[in-house]
Amino acid sequence: MNPILETVPLGMQWPTLDPFLFCAHHNDAYPAGDGNLAPSVSLVGRDIGQDFSNLDGWNMYHGSRVPGFPQHPHRGFETITFARNGLIDHSDSLGATARFGRGDVQWLTAGNGIVHSEMFPLVNTEKTNETELFQIWLNLPSADKMVDPYFTMLWADDIPKVVSTNDAGAVTEITVIAGALGDVTPLAPPPNSWAARTESDIAVWHIRMQADATWTVPPAAGDSTHRMLYVFEGDSLNIGGVEVTRGTGVRVDATVALELRSNDPAVECMLLQGRPIGEPVARYGPFVMNTRAQIQEAFDDYQRTQFGGWPWPSDDPVHPAEQSKFARHP
Repeated sequence: MNPILETVPLGMQWPTLDPFLFCAHHNDAYPAGDGNLAPSVSLVGRDIGQDFSNLDGWNMYHGSRVPGFPQHPHRGFETITFARNGLIDHSDSLGATARFGRGDVQWLTAGNGIVHSEMFPLVNTEKTNETELFQIWLNLPSADKMVDPYFTMLWADDIPKVVSTNDAGAVTEITVIAGALGDVTPLAPPPNSWAARTESDIAVWHIRMQADATWTVPPAAGDSTHRMLYVFEGDSLNIGGVEVTRGTGVRVDATVALELRSNDPAVECMLLQGRPIGEPVARYGPFVMNTRAQIQEAFDDYQRTQFGGWPWPSDDPVHPAEQSKFARHP
């Protein structure tokens, strides 16, 4: 039987299934920096503060000087940020701050409310600043939507990888961000995450396959588990005997083993998997709750308390260019 249940085209924001809410792939070919972490080229023609134009292959997003996302609030869900290339400067209302990237993952439980910023410092002044990241929003069940916020870092050197080589010598490498794969156990998610519950069957895997590689995705643990594959690099990927072109999201039957076969050139895809939470979802902007009344309450609380206030001297704090990767927890 065909294991593919549905295919969808991918844009900047990828379609997701419960318990996931959102997945965005940012891939910006930033120019050299100007020595102050900003682009060394003119910003004329960009809608500064709302620049998603992809002009010249990159965006300022909500940044006015340094690209990125200045302070903004969240409540009721989690963000998982997998930074493959470039650097991200994080600051938040808990007092936590970090510089991470080049394979690191930041996992943030917004819980009852947090304000954070995510800026993309252009530290290289003599060459371009390629920046690629995935941001995934994972829902929280109603019982955990108002837990205390939690910030954690999963450093690239500690994140486990599974390497599989087929008879032709072609290699598949799986970066195991969440969800055990065979005998390989991932780093621990935040304590109140849906992923921290064994029954959630969560998996977040980045899969890179050399040309002519083959790998079989094992079946999920539960009959109700949702599984999506996102083919975002290469020409096409054979999924269970069906050719799927780049730029396609694929909902597959998670109860069966799934054979993947790459073509030439190499292929990359993301896998998001989880048992649905199955609760009502009310969302507006940066807040995800269960009812519209709770959304209004989130806005009221933020306007009244600023979720603890912003302890940084600017809305878009960045670290010095020479600063190496680090994290300071609350």
